[in-house]
Amino acid sequence: MPDLPSPQDAAEAALFTECWDAALSYADLCTAGSAAAAELAREAFAQGIRELRETESGSVRGHGRRPSRLPRIPLLLTAVRSTAAAWEEAGQGHKLDPDLRLWLHSDRAARHTGPPLERPVALRGLRDLQPADAELLWLAEAESLPLPLVARRLGLDPATAADELAQVGRLFRDRCHRNHLDSPLDAECRSYARLLDAVTRSPAADTPDDLSRHLATCHRCAEAAACLRLHGGGLPGALAGGVIGWGGLAYLERRRRAAEVRLGAGRPDRADADGDPAGGTGRTRVARHGLLVAALLVSLLALAVSLMPFGDTAGEGAARPDTDRQPVADPGPSLPSAPTVPPDTTSPKPSPETTPDRKDPDPEPQGTSSATAAPGTTARGEPAACRADYDLVNEWPEGFQATVTVTTRDPLDSWRVGFAFPDGQRVTRMWDASLDQDGSHVTATAADYNKSVAAGGKLSFGFLASRNGTNRPPSGFTLNGRTCATV
Repeated sequence: MPDLPSPQDAAEAALFTECWDAALSYADLCTAGSAAAAELAREAFAQGIRELRETESGSVRGHGRRPSRLPRIPLLLTAVRSTAAAWEEAGQGHKLDPDLRLWLHSDRAARHTGPPLERPVALRGLRDLQPADAELLWLAEAESLPLPLVARRLGLDPATAADELAQVGRLFRDRCHRNHLDSPLDAECRSYARLLDAVTRSPAADTPDDLSRHLATCHRCAEAAACLRLHGGGLPGALAGGVIGWGGLAYLERRRRAAEVRLGAGRPDRADADGDPAGGTGRTRVARHGLLVAALLVSLLALAVSLMPFGDTAGEGAARPDTDRQPVADPGPSLPSAPTVPPDTTSPKPSPETTPDRKDPDPEPQGTSSATAAPGTTARGEPAACRADYDLVNEWPEGFQATVTVTTRDPLDSWRVGFAFPDGQRVTRMWDASLDQDGSHVTATAADYNKSVAAGGKLSFGFLASRNGTNRPPSGFTLNGRTCATV
């Protein structure tokens, strides 16, 4: 497996932190297993960083117009796709997703690497923007990041970021319209080009029947229409489809969910990029909350039964159910971590099978509580300053990928999260935080762009690590030196 390139300076270190997660997420879509995903991501990341360095060094030495290039994350995503194509040609296609293999041999795949005038208009339009404008458009639309965070990353004024994004959207639309007209269109497509421009400018404009019939049968004009129609929430899909090609909509959904987990909030003002109905998310949340309510009722019933043999209220302090934990959108498993008891003998939630005469290796007497009995408290029963959630995302024989999400009770100007691995695991790469590991103890320190966290807010970071056999979750989570409860 190729080694990741080393950052040359602080600016490139921030780039690595920002872009690795995106490249690994798309590589996971393109492959048939976690080990292949890590291998593809590393190879593509090294290739993309080399291309980025060559482009930037060339622009410094040159005296003419700066050569057009994609923003950093799209450039690395296209490197993942081109590396996957190289695998297919080299006889390593068995490592790739079967649908991707079919797509790589199709005419649509050839368009992304063919003559420039025949490439998707979204790809050409994004290249034609100024680098800062292209970064703003991609981070806000495709990566689902909140505008204040995007503004901080790009050095913009958060108060004017929305206006700048709207202006960049109009510039992108103009570039796409021009590129559509410059494409080698047949006579029918050219006759509809100006009508298509006029219809997509206004959200209230009705599409004529003949134009609708044409868009239903002409893929290139429909592709251009998605780029020209800035209203309606279709811009992220147009960007991902034009730049990435295969798996673009699935990538958008992954990034949306990742943003929800890392930042504690989605983008409610925009429809899902994959075309789900507007009520789909609401129905999912209702179902999740219904499951939480059912679990809570079962827990309370089990608790009432467990108190009956003692005949008093001494266990009152340990009987609070975990009602403040919110569900997350990430479908991966969430492995509990309980520092006060062995992880194979306890569970973070009461189970419906719990009975009063269950013999736990570490039984809880009345009036005391472990971290599993009240996730919002410390082992001494005091309110915890933070709550940590460890999520094992992927795992393979030699390593794994994980995410840590911490909810803080108090506002933070900066943060430092510590924890310890029980089985000799070693973190090899971390994003959204800087890494320091001393033996089994790991410390993650905030990056420049995510230091501030509001009271009740979430901070999150991810990492890759190596392992040798057993891979139990870490324990002893702390935030700025204060003990965190675990979930």
